[in-house]
Amino acid sequence: MKYLALFFFCVLCCAADGPAPIYAKRLARDLALNTDPSSRLWHNAPSVSFEHGSMHELVPGHRTQVFARWSSEALYFLFVCPYAELYTKPSPETVKETNLMWDYDVAEVFVGADFEKIWQYREFEISPNGEWVDLDIDRKEPKPEGGWLWNSGFDHAARIDTAKKIWYAAFKIPIKSFTDKPAAVGTEYRLNLYRIQGPPPNRKSLCWKPTGEPSYHVPEAFGLLRLQE
Repeated sequence: MKYLALFFFCVLCCAADGPAPIYAKRLARDLALNTDPSSRLWHNAPSVSFEHGSMHELVPGHRTQVFARWSSEALYFLFVCPYAELYTKPSPETVKETNLMWDYDVAEVFVGADFEKIWQYREFEISPNGEWVDLDIDRKEPKPEGGWLWNSGFDHAARIDTAKKIWYAAFKIPIKSFTDKPAAVGTEYRLNLYRIQGPPPNRKSLCWKPTGEPSYHVPEAFGLLRLQE
């Protein structure tokens, strides 16, 4: 009986602590962005993997790995995206932002620093061809044009390895683009990570933290990003 009680005590403690965060390892200084997982930037970086859709359904063959780093100036993420079939725009625009990118293949980062106004956060997207967009999201008072006219100044890179059927997306997001507070070891941000992959009618949807709804815009479902040394 005492073992059963101990079991439930442990379960309650885990529930109180909440789901495990993704950790980002500190950089001594900012580095040039790249899409090579074996490079100095990403070597030994913490990562998470996910292979479920927004409704918790398994998405076979698309297990996605995301590495995370940070500096005093920026958050860094690298998506490693296996694919069965690419679905990209025939004439990509990589010099300026591309709106409505989510109609094609994308990797997405949603991040917010306000734990009270959780409906306010930033959205960043990159396509396999290097298209990009950033959006200022307010779920209660939507911004003009859905927030895509806002500009964060984030850096981005993408690469397709057709032989291995993997594409890569790298993000370098200025911390000042979503908070005015300095980053430090132990700082936490609200975060979710997503992919949309493949042509219709069999589009694939993947989430780090499934939302329980078809939409990705469910801030209540976000997880945590924790900065570590």
